[in-house]
Amino acid sequence: MTLQSVELIRKRVAERPAELAEARTNGQKVVGWQGYNLPEELIYALGLIPVRIGAGGDDRLVEIGARYISTKNCVYVRETVGLFAENKDPIVQNTDFLAFDATCLQTYRTAEILEYYFNKEVVVLGVPRNFYWPEAQVYFTKEVEHFTGRLEELSGARLDHDKLAETIELYNRIRGAIVEIYEYQAERERLISWEETYDIIHAGYVLDRKEYLRMLEGTLRELQEAQGRPAPEEEDEARIFISGSVIPPGDKKLIHIINAVGGRIVGDDLWSGLIPYLDVHIGENTVEGVALAYINRTPHGALPYLELETDKRIKRLKELVKNYKAHGVIYHTLRYCDPYSFKAKETKDVLAAEGIPLLEIHTEYSGSDYEAIRTRIEAFVEMLKIRNFETLRN
Repeated sequence: MTLQSVELIRKRVAERPAELAEARTNGQKVVGWQGYNLPEELIYALGLIPVRIGAGGDDRLVEIGARYISTKNCVYVRETVGLFAENKDPIVQNTDFLAFDATCLQTYRTAEILEYYFNKEVVVLGVPRNFYWPEAQVYFTKEVEHFTGRLEELSGARLDHDKLAETIELYNRIRGAIVEIYEYQAERERLISWEETYDIIHAGYVLDRKEYLRMLEGTLRELQEAQGRPAPEEEDEARIFISGSVIPPGDKKLIHIINAVGGRIVGDDLWSGLIPYLDVHIGENTVEGVALAYINRTPHGALPYLELETDKRIKRLKELVKNYKAHGVIYHTLRYCDPYSFKAKETKDVLAAEGIPLLEIHTEYSGSDYEAIRTRIEAFVEMLKIRNFETLRN
């Protein structure tokens, strides 16, 4: 049974485009943004309305986008371009200008395409490849300062220290609430599913952040009140952790297949999921403090790192798999998402050393591979159930 708070969140998401249109009529500006290391706090603190753009699962929009950007780019990028080319998406229609970061170079390419073909005002935040170097920390801080300056020009406002401090506190509370909800979705009671939790995260892409925090807190209250429900038996449960490429709003194929074959998703480290809300420790309420917090958190898979023993991404993945008591990992890669595809083998090897099985699924948004993927996932789920049953019996 879906929680009332989750149903309300979904309702508010449906109502949001009309609110954005009205806000723009009243003189407010909406910033459509996309990326991983882009500090949304700076947008909000300047009185701008941040909405995260991008969707998945629509092969028709992918084909439209491919008229403007190479088919050797991932389907997520092509669908993003398709959204702007078609110009029917209400969120896209209600953006005044765009902000991208260069963490994923395909996302950076998207920014160039949208600026060139569709005359969009685009602000790009540079991101260093060797993010762990001291020089890279300095570079990124300067980039964030420049990014803030461009936002000030476009908004016609100056960044206020008190407003930034207030915004940082707001976003810290949002991050904390989301992490707490994730803990609930992995519990045996199943008070809330991973899919519902994922929808809640995507709702935060577009809702006003103060309202969003209130709704998160409402969800937590409802979860706390529902505690004590009898937990189902789990002898035949296959608890699955999802890793790899982005799974944006609208891309439900993999999720539906896992559910259909009897798997249970209990966590993820996707950059469209939980991972952006972890490890953001802002030491001081300044632009520099925000910049250092973003560059020092768990790195995006698109950033190269060759020392597996000290790779924070791998370390975080192992911690999350253990924390959510996952039996196995499905490593999802979109076709032409090269960084995550290249890291599949090393990720599998690291997890194998911990006794954690990994299944790599390579896919795109068309339905032509549905049955093939279903067959592989069904076999993986059955294997996990057998392993789990034997572990519990012994």
